[in-house]
Amino acid sequence: MDAIRELFTTDIGLLSVFTIVFATAFVIYVYNFAKKHMEEDAKNAAKK
Repeated sequence: MDAIRELFTTDIGLLSVFTIVFATAFVIYVYNFAKKHMEEDAKNAAKK
């Protein structure tokens, strides 16, 4: 319980939470970006 309190009340804990959220969002964005472009390239290759 002390760890959770420290995570959300101290500066370094809040920075850690922000970093985890940012990294997770970045991974999701890159995955979706790559998936979209791979599907687009596959459609273009099938047309040729």
